[in-house]
Amino acid sequence: MREPFKLTRIPSLKTVADFRAHCAALGIELPCEDTIATGGSPLAEPVPNLIVNGKRISNRIAIHPMEGWDGTTTGGLSEEMRRRWQRFGESGAKLICGAEAMAVRPDGRANPNQIIIIEENKAGLAELVGILKRAHTERYGSTEDLVIGFQLTHSGRFCRPHERMRYEPRVAFRHPILDPKFKVTSDAQVFTDDEIERLIEDYVRAAKIAWDVGADFVDLKHCHGYLLHEFLGAHTRPGKFGGSFENRTRILRDIIAGIRASGNKIEFGVRLSCFDMVPHRPDPALSVPGKLGPGIPEEHAHCLPYRYGFGVSQSDPTQIDLTETFQFAELCARLGVKILNTTAGSPYYTPHLQRPAAYPPSDGYQPAYDPLVDVARQVQVVRQLKAHLGEFGIRNSEFGIPMLVASGLSYLQEYLPHVSQHLLRHGWADMVGIGRAVLSYPAMLADAAAKGEIEKRLICRTFSDCTTAPRNGLISGCYPLDKHYVAKPEAAQLKEIKKRVGA
Repeated sequence: MREPFKLTRIPSLKTVADFRAHCAALGIELPCEDTIATGGSPLAEPVPNLIVNGKRISNRIAIHPMEGWDGTTTGGLSEEMRRRWQRFGESGAKLICGAEAMAVRPDGRANPNQIIIIEENKAGLAELVGILKRAHTERYGSTEDLVIGFQLTHSGRFCRPHERMRYEPRVAFRHPILDPKFKVTSDAQVFTDDEIERLIEDYVRAAKIAWDVGADFVDLKHCHGYLLHEFLGAHTRPGKFGGSFENRTRILRDIIAGIRASGNKIEFGVRLSCFDMVPHRPDPALSVPGKLGPGIPEEHAHCLPYRYGFGVSQSDPTQIDLTETFQFAELCARLGVKILNTTAGSPYYTPHLQRPAAYPPSDGYQPAYDPLVDVARQVQVVRQLKAHLGEFGIRNSEFGIPMLVASGLSYLQEYLPHVSQHLLRHGWADMVGIGRAVLSYPAMLADAAAKGEIEKRLICRTFSDCTTAPRNGLISGCYPLDKHYVAKPEAAQLKEIKKRVGA
């Protein structure tokens, strides 16, 4: 039997020299600076040549959108949600890059407690914006340099609008590996072209609400296997929304055209899974009761050529292919998209790519190799994408170039500021974004830039409880480190769930 590898945990790397030596031993390029800089930190510099809704973003810190599992069943607010948005405001980030994933209609929710951006919830959304802005003003004095986006989504294959544990999927195409896992059993679950036209109208209406309640831009979510991302891989779909690259990107073009035609002045961002791989599963040879095995690719010989993804090689879907990723980034530039927030894979079928972690969520698998490898993979892809867009801009000076936000960095833990500084100082990315790490320590990067140090007791250790909890019907939050959640009865329930599944 194969033996799982022994993980070197980040806290055991006591110095920058230790971190560099470990990266060298792994054969990865993940450079970092010697110290956390102050009085000239690139984290505290404004983003050049970018104006969003008349505002100039005054630092390089972004907060990624996250999917809430703690609203009301009508898509409205809860106290947990209000608290989260207050902490976003206190974080010091000047780009709220989506804040919360918002379903554009009730049946598009990934869980029954997700925000729905519809007229009935307009007052609540305005309240959230107000909470965030007040918190930011109280701590930082002004919101004139704060840019807020709303992420608009339909969860597609991962819809669970009525019961937390029951999938009700609607998909762009039939997928030979994912269909059985996510309860797609009939062609009737595939969106028709007419249904997509109506869905585009939902996006247009949602963007109007976003503008009315104070958002500066909408993030048209093309990531993590949700519906618009799935359309990018719809090679096998017939009709005007599938097949060619032009058809597979038609829904993005039509949404933007519809929003503009409505007279809405809101700006645009896109969160993009830049690359993907064939779905993974726990290795059955190394899985035992109460202990997940390391992740391995699903059997896929019967699926070749692999025409079911985006940013993935059709001849070998365990490898990435950025050809269409570069094309998509160029399309975003031509469409006037100002923010391209990068990510990879999906939390549902390739979580090791999307959010490298030391500990798996309950529906995931143990890391098969050091998670820093996947951090470096995302960093290098963003570096390549930025270089490509720079060359595109030289050739096509009539278009603005989207600002790139780097992702997948939470696993760096103590060394997040050191690596972020290098990425920004050397032009590998325009901003650095943090997601789950914000839940335990919202002001981590702001503290780094202002004080030259961070509070280690608050650092996210990638326990994945923020995923395992909602996957099992509990509210989302940082149960290990945030005292607000430690004290909740759900914390004890979560411990039992993790013990049972071996996460």
